[in-house]
Amino acid sequence: MLSKEALREVIADQRRRKMPSRIVEREALASMRKGIAGDAVVILSGVRRCGKSTLLHAIRNERKDGDYFLNFDDERLIDFSVGDFQMLTEVFLEMFGKQESFYFDEIQNVSGWERFVRRLHDDGKKVFITGSNASMLSRELGTHLTGRYVQTSLFPFSFLEFLSFRGKSFPLSRMGTEEKVALRKEFLRYVRLGGFPEYLVSENKDRLTFLYENILYRDIVVRHNLPDARPLKETAHFCASNVGKEMSYNSIKRIAGLENPSSIREYFEYMEDSFLAFVLKRFDYSVKRQAYFNKKAYFIDTGLANTVGFRFSRDRGRFLENVIFLDLKARGKELFFHKNKRECDFLVREKGRVQAAIQVAQSLAKPAIYERELEGLLEAMEAHHLREGYILTEEEFRDVSVGKKRISIRPISHWLLDREGCM
Repeated sequence: MLSKEALREVIADQRRRKMPSRIVEREALASMRKGIAGDAVVILSGVRRCGKSTLLHAIRNERKDGDYFLNFDDERLIDFSVGDFQMLTEVFLEMFGKQESFYFDEIQNVSGWERFVRRLHDDGKKVFITGSNASMLSRELGTHLTGRYVQTSLFPFSFLEFLSFRGKSFPLSRMGTEEKVALRKEFLRYVRLGGFPEYLVSENKDRLTFLYENILYRDIVVRHNLPDARPLKETAHFCASNVGKEMSYNSIKRIAGLENPSSIREYFEYMEDSFLAFVLKRFDYSVKRQAYFNKKAYFIDTGLANTVGFRFSRDRGRFLENVIFLDLKARGKELFFHKNKRECDFLVREKGRVQAAIQVAQSLAKPAIYERELEGLLEAMEAHHLREGYILTEEEFRDVSVGKKRISIRPISHWLLDREGCM
């Protein structure tokens, strides 16, 4: 049973932990500013170790009352229950005096947390929360905090954040040959290493392996009481090794040694909840047909997929797709892929209508590949009445007109940095 003295010790220890030496201003912070200034509960969700705690500390440092902080991802708090929140409030008051803001890291570890947060909000307190389980946060928020919160998802570093972390800057409007070569080199490094901050400091793959196992076991196996971790591990490994490839739950069940494909569907739901992997559906106006069609899967980070799945050098084009998927996902886009006679990698839907079509390829140098990518894009554009489309590659930069349709062919690195012109 927790005591006040034990809580004081945890709070004091957590306050002594140093911030990372290299702080990168996150793009997500801009979208959070309105929520930070208002009275709503601010929710920051995302995969483990993507920088949520660092961003929460940055927010605390900007505010005058940043002392009421507790990270619940601490083994000493394993017995902390909803009934202990009152004691925690008293300890905060005794240690720091009266303050109006509360900061809770990985709060989903405490069952019933949302009731306490609602009470704080109703009492006029400002509350900031991080969590690494999407559906658990959504379920509790929807039940007890409807209309009282704003939520932002944080991903591992974007390419822009990766460059900032490495102290690099590439103004697209004035780049010579040397800068273009250096930018491409940085981009390929980003695709290979991914964007987990701690891994970028050391490039020690053991860190990624440990993170991966933590997500699988702590966030999925334990949380969902799975009796056998092996089928989940087989499913996750398949996903990491086959990013961007069509799949069916039936085909994966054989690999995982299961009889029921519904178990595979549940595993993917669990992986999405923990932000480990995401399912991309084939577009159709019928939701039932969407459920029936094959899917594609993408991983939370290319560096993580490169570590736990097949190697980056084996299929670089699929990793490029993964980068674009994550960039669009991080910007809150609703995504599908197109397939009829031809295929298009990404459809972006906003306000109930497909607004953009995007193809991704390593290179268009071979005529057969150029024809395939162009035909797939044009078919998607025709199906959704689009006048403009994108083909993103490692290096090419040109525009193509086909009838009244305009195709922008751009280097992925440029597209990722051009926040105003990329849609």
